[in-house]
Amino acid sequence: MDYKDVKTAKDKLEKVIDKQKFPKLVKWHKQDDSSEKNRKGSDSKERKKRGVEKKHLVNKLNHLNFQDKTININFKSRKYNRYISFQAKPLPCVGDKLDCLWTQKPPINNTLNLYEFHNFVVTDGQKRLVVKPELTDINDMGVCFKLPERCYEAVTQKVKRHSCKSLKIQLIQNSAVFHGTLMDFNATSFSVKIKSTPPQTFQWINTESPVNISFSDENETLYSGECRIIKQSNGDKIRTFMIEPFNEQTQRFAPKEYRSMRQKVVPSPNAVFNHPFTGKRVDLKVVDLAGSGFSVEDDAETPVLLPGMIIPELELTFAGSFKMKCNTQVVHRNVYRKEDKNCVKCGLVLLDLDVEDHTRLLSLLYQAENKNAYICNTVDQDALWDFFFEAGFIYPNKYMHIKGNKEKIKSTYDKLYSNSSNIARHFIYQDKGVILAHMAILRSYENTWLIQHHASLSPMVKAGLTVMNQMGRFTYDAHRLYSIHMDYLIGYYRPENKFPDLVFGGAARSIKNPKGCSLDNFAYFYQKRTVYDEPDLPKPWELTRTKPEDLQELQNFYEVESGGLMIKALDLGSVVNGSSELSKEYRKLGFKRSRYVLSLKKYGDLKAVIMVNISNVGLNLSDLTNCIKVFILNQDDLSKDTLNLILSILSEKIGQND
Repeated sequence: MDYKDVKTAKDKLEKVIDKQKFPKLVKWHKQDDSSEKNRKGSDSKERKKRGVEKKHLVNKLNHLNFQDKTININFKSRKYNRYISFQAKPLPCVGDKLDCLWTQKPPINNTLNLYEFHNFVVTDGQKRLVVKPELTDINDMGVCFKLPERCYEAVTQKVKRHSCKSLKIQLIQNSAVFHGTLMDFNATSFSVKIKSTPPQTFQWINTESPVNISFSDENETLYSGECRIIKQSNGDKIRTFMIEPFNEQTQRFAPKEYRSMRQKVVPSPNAVFNHPFTGKRVDLKVVDLAGSGFSVEDDAETPVLLPGMIIPELELTFAGSFKMKCNTQVVHRNVYRKEDKNCVKCGLVLLDLDVEDHTRLLSLLYQAENKNAYICNTVDQDALWDFFFEAGFIYPNKYMHIKGNKEKIKSTYDKLYSNSSNIARHFIYQDKGVILAHMAILRSYENTWLIQHHASLSPMVKAGLTVMNQMGRFTYDAHRLYSIHMDYLIGYYRPENKFPDLVFGGAARSIKNPKGCSLDNFAYFYQKRTVYDEPDLPKPWELTRTKPEDLQELQNFYEVESGGLMIKALDLGSVVNGSSELSKEYRKLGFKRSRYVLSLKKYGDLKAVIMVNISNVGLNLSDLTNCIKVFILNQDDLSKDTLNLILSILSEKIGQND
């Protein structure tokens, strides 16, 4: 029956199906008379064959033996145009003779009755050496050949598929979960072997609908995404599925309005890692670099980066001089033409890396952009204090407050600015050793950093804006890294100071969303401890450790009064008194940091929540890290004298006079 007859029969059957209103279960496939062309389909994807001398073949076979790899030995049916293949390991080869051992014992007698030896194939990436030797011996253990003087090399245009190590996979569709293993992959598709476990059947899988696929090893998930099924094998219990992801990009984080600035660094670093799917070492050149990620150039013919793939441990190496390890994910893949050849550029996002390594990376990028912009550089202490006084950052009233502790403050700043740490960052605009602008931030709560010490010499507006821009870029690039613990930024300023009110207050007023940026007003004063004749609170007042229900009441009060971010930013969502993970980090660096949260009650009614912060004197020159904060929920009956008594009691307990 030719194609016209098939088409006529198809049309008639479809009319019957439509008339009877039966579901269309028949799929028609057009066939033409180009069977010879179809039979040679695989050959059509091969480029021009090239002759290869025997000595090259012998070297390749010995290389396979060294790597403990195999060749494919092919047999052709004596009756039909059909082939079968067996894998064998080549033994060391010298001259004409090649001995091979079967990897799995084949049914030799049955095979030789039905098939005759055809050739063997040595695969090397996209290249295949096709060899037609003389078969000299074959048995249950192996096979022997006499090699020809020449074989030929066939190069396929297909993208190379990489064999994978044992990775567990899950295929999920319509609440049905199938388990299996990853077999091979390339940058655009992968194949998986799935096992059905009763009562599961493969009829549960609808090949026309999307499936969710995830790969994992014993430690973590390495890939997950929505995919389509391209094709599948036959089998009742086990089947192989060819899978293709829907997208060539992954949205790891919510999209940003502004993109991190990417720069080309000379010399460009290399991205080196053991591939999470294959276990093989990969070394790719970095094209451009930012504080939040980078892009690399992948090989167009043998690509190894699948969008969505997580690389748990990647190493950025800079000209062999220094290295940094990071956790990354491939987020997009872009194919383009350059100089008449295909090129592939892949973008990777930084998921996490050591905070000191990240600081070094940003320092490199900032210096590449502006030679006078520094981050966390070693600072001459005399130059720093000269700058603080000359810029007016330490004005007369502030100096009168800190002068009694000047030696302690000098010691604190010497440690803070001379050693790298996970709790502080400073940004400096410096020319010929002279500091022209300075800004610093300090991790003052578990997931909150305090903006402090912004100052510049009066004529250097550019310098002041440069360090502020540095700080902004740092937070923009760093806040998504878990190790930096930066969910919130806080800053304190007096509304009458025009510049901070313009920048920080202006940002809050412009954003108009208290859950994104909020303003809360405080009153402040310096308090010297007073000695009272009756040093205890009179009944019915009581000062107790704060309970979770007290914080919940504070949260409810704050939502009504403000609706902002302050409660979470100041760690008032949970009760943690004394030591914490952040306090341990401070102690490790030689600093002091602790916090206590207390509740002031009258007749059991919560009047205020009091937070006591204790740190080194002068760690913040306005004592914002070494103070008592009072959050008043109900000011009825709470007089000035009662408040002063409470503050004096607390000052005595923490051993501070003011």
